[in-house]
Amino acid sequence: QVQLAESGGGLVQVGGSLRLSCAVSGRTFSDYFMGWFRQAPGKEREFVAGIAWSGGFTHYAESVKGRFTISRDNAENTMYLQMNSLKPEDTAVYYCVADSSASGSSHYNWYDYWGQGTQVTVSS
Repeated sequence: QVQLAESGGGLVQVGGSLRLSCAVSGRTFSDYFMGWFRQAPGKEREFVAGIAWSGGFTHYAESVKGRFTISRDNAENTMYLQMNSLKPEDTAVYYCVADSSASGSSHYNWYDYWGQGTQVTVSS
C-alpha cells in the first residue's frame, strides 16, 4: 500500500509564495509518475504539474507555467511544489498523486493514489 502525505498549505497574500511537500511511503516509487492536482469549491479537479520520479521529465498546466515548479528528492522520497506569484484563482485544495502506470497523463483517472489534500488560500 502507498501513502501520500501533503504539507505546507496555508493562507498567503496575492503575489506571495508557498512550498508544498508530499512525503511518500509504503513502496518504491522509482517507476511512478507523480503529480499535483487541485480542486476549488464548485469546480472540477484540475491537473497542476507532473514529474517522472526517476527521469526528471516535468509538465505543467498552462495556468501555472512560469510560476510553479515541481521537483523531487528521491533519497528522501519527497516531492515538492514551489508556488510563486500566487493569485486568488490558485485558491484550492491541493492533492499529491501517484500514477503506478507511469503514463504521464494529466487526466485524474490515471492516478491511483491520492493524498488527503492541503488547503491553499490566496487572499487579495
